[in-house]
Amino acid sequence: MCLAVPGRVTKIEGEKAEVDIGGIRREASLELVSDQGVKIGDYVLIHTGYAITKLDEAEAREILKAWRDVARAELEG
Repeated sequence: MCLAVPGRVTKIEGEKAEVDIGGIRREASLELVSDQGVKIGDYVLIHTGYAITKLDEAEAREILKAWRDVARAELEG
């Protein structure tokens, strides 16, 4: 199974972006979304260090909520 997480773009330098994923900042390649007009403040779906698609904010928040729900269920056992 492959998993991807949404992150908000905080900085762009060429084909690389700094992405905030729940308060953790990581570098991600924008190579695969270069045709989607990604800019600072946009949300992208990150998988293995690559942004694989641009998301609107509502969709990103929905996915993040689902991740929180799964984590909470795991903790409750």
